Amino acid sequence: MRKFIRNKQDFTCYHCNNIIQGNGYTNHCPLCLYSLHVDNNPGDRNQSCKGLMMPVDIITKGGEPHSIVHECLSCKIKKNNIISDLDSINAIIKVMEYKVRQEMMK
Repeated sequence: MRKFIRNKQDFTCYHCNNIIQGNGYTNHCPLCLYSLHVDNNPGDRNQSCKGLMMPVDIITKGGEPHSIVHECLSCKIKKNNIISDLDSINAIIKVMEYKVRQEMMK
């Protein structure tokens, strides 16, 4: 059973160096949408991988962006994270464009 642990931490994004003020639910950079593979269950900080997680897709709900799909560049696991109101719409669009380019290359 997955149990959410609210973990309020500020952090520096390992991808773009943006300084992020955490609110206990923050799990990715709102500017570039990258994350770190630090949790087994949300907020527990028990994952040993610690790899950089790249945003590779956007899941929509009712035609609106809803979740970011992150893929760990180290272990290749994929995880979904809810989009925050603070997330850059330009970064969301870039991820959507990335996904289209990946599909076209297949």
